[in-house]
Amino acid sequence: MTDVLTQVLTDLAAEGDRLDALVTDLDDAGWHTPTPAPGWDVATQVAHLAWTDDVALKAATDKDAWDAVVMGAIADPEGFVDQQALALAAEPDLLARWRSARADLRRALEAYPRGEKMPWFGPPMSATSMATARLMETWAHSLDVHEGLGAPVEDTDRIRHVAHLGVRTRNFAHAVHGLDAPTEEFRIDLVAPSGDVWSWGPEDAAQTLTGSAGDFCRLVTQRLHRSDTDLVATGADVDRWLDIAQAFAGQPGEGRAAR
Repeated sequence: MTDVLTQVLTDLAAEGDRLDALVTDLDDAGWHTPTPAPGWDVATQVAHLAWTDDVALKAATDKDAWDAVVMGAIADPEGFVDQQALALAAEPDLLARWRSARADLRRALEAYPRGEKMPWFGPPMSATSMATARLMETWAHSLDVHEGLGAPVEDTDRIRHVAHLGVRTRNFAHAVHGLDAPTEEFRIDLVAPSGDVWSWGPEDAAQTLTGSAGDFCRLVTQRLHRSDTDLVATGADVDRWLDIAQAFAGQPGEGRAAR
C-alpha cells in the first residue's frame, strides 16, 4: 500500500512535470510573458518555484545554509523572497536549476526521518507536510503561468492535497490576521474534479461549507476572489474564514480582485 508521503511526492512530480512541459519550448519572449502576479513574468514564476524548492532542500539537509536564508529574510521581510525570484529569473539555466532542485528535494524528503520536523518560515513541517506545501505552491504558480500564456488548465484530483492543506490551515489563517480561531469544527464537503465528494469535519456540525474543490483551492491560494467562487458558507465563523483563508505560510497578500 502506498504511504501518504509517497503519494504526495508522486502527485507533486506530476504537477511539476505539467508545468515543465508547458514552458520547456518557450522562446525568450514566451519566458517574459506577463502573468497575473504584478511584475512577475513566466520566468519569475518558475524562478520562485526553483528558489523555494532549493530552500526547502536546505531546510531538510543543511542547517547552516537554512539559517543563512532565515537571516536574509529577517533583514528584508517584505522583499527578500521576491528579490530572490527576480534574480534567479535572469539566469540562463533557470529551467535546469528548477529541474535539479525538484529532483534533489524529492530525494531529501524520501530520506527524511519519519516523525521528525524540519524548520520552515511558518510552523516546522514533517516531510509529508513539506511535500504537500510544495505541491500547493507548484499548482498555484502553474495556474499563473497557464493563465499568462493563455493555456487551458484542467484540474485533477491531485488538488485534494491542496484542499486538505486549506482545511488544516484554518486556525493559522486566523492567527495571521490576529483573530481568535473558531472553537467548533466545521463540516466541509467539496466536489472533486472526478465528481467524488471530499469531506472534513463532523456530519452534524452546525456550520458548513460546500462547493467545488477547484474553487476552494484557488481561494486558499489567492488565485480567485471569494465572490467569484461557487462556495456556500453556512454560519458566521465559516463566512469569516472564507474572507481570510490562506494555505501558505507568511503574511496574507492582496489576493485577486473580483472579476
